[in-house]
Amino acid sequence: MAQVRLSRKLVSEDGAQLVEFAIVLPLLLLVVLGIAEFGIIFQRYEVLTNAAREGARMAVLPGYSTADVQARVVAFAVAGGIGDSDGDGVADFSAANVAVTDVNVPLAAGPAMPCKRVTVSFTHNYMFIVGIGSLLGATYSTVPLNAVAEMRVEQP
Repeated sequence: MAQVRLSRKLVSEDGAQLVEFAIVLPLLLLVVLGIAEFGIIFQRYEVLTNAAREGARMAVLPGYSTADVQARVVAFAVAGGIGDSDGDGVADFSAANVAVTDVNVPLAAGPAMPCKRVTVSFTHNYMFIVGIGSLLGATYSTVPLNAVAEMRVEQP
């Protein structure tokens, strides 16, 4: 009788769900953290794109210099929460590259249209699951975010 009870316990599947959960939980957490990190990166990219658009809008208006445009882009990005490039909690934008260039857009008929192109490049250091990433062979520590905005020059 004792042998029958022992064999039933050995064949029983009472703990199978717990073992399956223990195997699946780390993978599930990795997927959830990956989704959250992608959301943060996408939010930062949208802020940077809006900063470039704001700089391009200001660059085409009369009376603003390139330094004014750069200051506006930096202020917009810092207000959006991406100005802390070194993670010390102090808003700085030393990792940003803001370039304002004059370009001519060719048209099908007529002369080329003068435009100002504002390019904003920003490299942000992410520390995304460093331990797990190194187990998977990942060696990245930065994600470059680049945004470009181009607007035409307003003519009187």
